Amino acid sequence: MIKSIIKKFPPLRYVVSVLYRSRIPFWYHGKTFKSIFKWIFINKETTNFTYPITEMNKKYLASIISEITSTDYKKVYGYFEELENNKELFNHIVKFAKNSDRNFVTDFTPLYGRRIGWYALTRILKPKVVVETGVEKGLGSCVLTSALEKNANEGYPGYYYGTDINPDAGFLLGDKYLNYGKILYGDSITSLKNLNQNIDLFINDSDHSADYEYDEYITIKDKISDKCVILGDNSHCTTKLLEFSLLTNRKFVFFKEEPENHWYPGSGIGISYTDKIKV
Repeated sequence: MIKSIIKKFPPLRYVVSVLYRSRIPFWYHGKTFKSIFKWIFINKETTNFTYPITEMNKKYLASIISEITSTDYKKVYGYFEELENNKELFNHIVKFAKNSDRNFVTDFTPLYGRRIGWYALTRILKPKVVVETGVEKGLGSCVLTSALEKNANEGYPGYYYGTDINPDAGFLLGDKYLNYGKILYGDSITSLKNLNQNIDLFINDSDHSADYEYDEYITIKDKISDKCVILGDNSHCTTKLLEFSLLTNRKFVFFKEEPENHWYPGSGIGISYTDKIKV
């Protein structure tokens, strides 16, 4: 009866179709809507959102790093677990987050997201010099210096340089982790020009304008070692790291984050590398 009525009236058929199809987005994005309301009332962050990534996403990231570095998949994934199970680092970040004068916009529980990939690459490459432009709170600084600490204990010392124009940035970096790195305050490109060391791992995460990002790559062009891996934290928005890779005969791949139980769609890691990686 109802079907026959709908068939006779095209406008009614359209309305029914709209109502039926309106259920589909909620089917796919219902969890996202729930996470939005939870985040608004529980979390504090206003930028540089933190979250875990899904288990499937972690496995894909481990596979990509395994291929790039010719490292056993299980070993790569083991480095993910090493970071996530590091209670000393966890407690350090919680302590510094709570004691910061920016604790009203800082979540106290460290969630590393794509940074587990940064950590694994640092543990695998055993870099002598790591540079991260744009440190914000310093979560990445802590992740990278903790990896360098592990490397040093294994006989592979290295040092971290973070750059940021904000003199209040990097407040999570402190205590023993300052033995493995420091933050250079001022314009990132100026800091890079003044850095007279070969870079083994470079992470772009500063001014997110495409032109500034590309200028950073050009600035370090003659400062990177043969095995240097460059990570672009803005590669989900621009193709500048890909363009730089093509210009300098480097390879490029992109990893897309899948946050777990978070409304943010995720960032990613652009990875620029060469065949000269030796681990």
